[in-house]
Amino acid sequence: MADNAYHFVDRWRVEGDVKEVADILEDALALPRWWGSVYFDVTEIEPSGEDGTGKLISLRAGGWLPYTLRINFRTIESRYPHGFTMDATGDLEGKGIWTFRQDGPFVLITYDWTIKANKPIIEKLSFLLKPIFRSNHSWTMKRGEESLKLELLRRRAKSTEDASAIPAPPQPSFVVRLLNLNR
Repeated sequence: MADNAYHFVDRWRVEGDVKEVADILEDALALPRWWGSVYFDVTEIEPSGEDGTGKLISLRAGGWLPYTLRINFRTIESRYPHGFTMDATGDLEGKGIWTFRQDGPFVLITYDWTIKANKPIIEKLSFLLKPIFRSNHSWTMKRGEESLKLELLRRRAKSTEDASAIPAPPQPSFVVRLLNLNR
């Protein structure tokens, strides 16, 4: 594998229904609201077709390291409500495959992400700092699982009062906030 190539397989387990999980994760425009620790800006460039494919979104994201990524994602396959596949271009280039499987009262979520880094700082320093970049990815995905669980609770709240008792999703890292990279 090239020094600037990465393969991540992340697994989450959340209480819920596969359709409600799919509805949340496929709604890219809502990412900054519920997964704002990682996704700062999301814009839909092209809508999806009737089969759920073709949607192109542009986003700015980050982790705990002091840089942001600009990535375009295009949905190339929809298996609604059991997942979808995206091609990525920009600072990261490759393919992401989300898979959702019902397991009793839980949904097992797998994200299989194969990419190469095009952002100069990652591309040039991957040979040396790959463990730190992997740790940054792990941090973002842990925030995602935590944020998804909170979003599911918010959506199921019976009243505004119940919803307000649910903690806010995690915020961007201190370093990112300090450097105002999430504006």
